[in-house]
Amino acid sequence: SDWEGSQRMVNMAIETFGGLDAVVNNAGILRDRMLTNMTEAEWDAVIKVHLKGTFAPSRWAAAYWRERTKAGETNDGRIINTSSVSGIYGNPGQTNYTAAKAGVAAMGVTWAKELARYGIRVASIAPGFTRTEILSAMKPEILEKAIAPVPLKRLGEAEEIAHGAVFIAENDFYTGRVLEIDGGLRI
Repeated sequence: SDWEGSQRMVNMAIETFGGLDAVVNNAGILRDRMLTNMTEAEWDAVIKVHLKGTFAPSRWAAAYWRERTKAGETNDGRIINTSSVSGIYGNPGQTNYTAAKAGVAAMGVTWAKELARYGIRVASIAPGFTRTEILSAMKPEILEKAIAPVPLKRLGEAEEIAHGAVFIAENDFYTGRVLEIDGGLRI
């Protein structure tokens, strides 16, 4: 979520690889708490990491692609954001996370409309419960309860989520959408 750090990261990619083909925004934190108990610091931390952490690198990448267009060059770029099914359907105890992930998805829809003229497609993936360190640390009975509404009755794997990002990156006619990768979960 660091403004100058995001600019340096985008510039480093351009300098190292001679251009920029895609930005994948995939960072996040949790500070779960019910609304009545959530602190301002918990709210601010999650919003900053998810929203500004998605916005800042995308903004610098978009500026790069816009300048290329103004110079008469063509782009075939992608921005792939990581939202969450919590951002689509809501999840108790995650007011901050839900708001942030809904915002990430909404930014992607808006950016798809704004950046198409520069040859950029933007879409988001919305993973469901996926095997992570956080979920792996849960007590088995809590984890079992969490995956009970998942029709496939298991956690997703990181590779399965990555396949969604690859689908978006390789598909020239997919933009402005949110791809749910959730085992059929409807929270």
